[in-house]
Formats: sequence, structure tokens, C-alpha cells
Amino acid sequence: MGLSYICHTRISLEIVMLAVRLPEHVEKRLAELAAKTGRTKTFYVREAILEHLDEIEDKYLAMHRLENPGKRWTQDELEQGLDLDG
Repeated sequence: MGLSYICHTRISLEIVMLAVRLPEHVEKRLAELAAKTGRTKTFYVREAILEHLDEIEDKYLAMHRLENPGKRWTQDELEQGLDLDG
């Protein structure tokens, strides 16, 4: 299965370029969508990333925390550290 390269440019204070390797059949779908709608492949790659980045961050950061646990406190330890009585 061949791979295609898609470049992503984000315009803000600076321009950032990202090369993405995609399976050929995914790139073909993306190219067909772009041709049919008159938008660029970059537009759709950017849309997909922006739409799903929050979910991806949540998932992989949670997995990382489970695999690499840091300091954990009991409820009693937390309550001792807080002025709950006033």
C-alpha cells in the first residue's frame, strides 16, 4: 500500500507546515472530496484535526497518565491540606 503526503498550513502569527503520511485510498478519497467541492485537501485535513484534536488529546493524555501514574493522594490527605472548616 503506497503512502501519499499531505501538507497542512496553519495561518496565524506564523505559518506552520506539517507533512502527513496517509494510505493511498484515504488520500484518494480526500482528493475526490476536494475536487467535488472546490476546496483544498488542506482545508479538509485542517477541519478534521480541529474537529477531533480535543478528543484525541483527552484519550491519549488519559492513557499516558494511567500508564505513568504520578503522585496520588487519599481523600484524607487532600482534606488535611485544605481549610475545609473555615
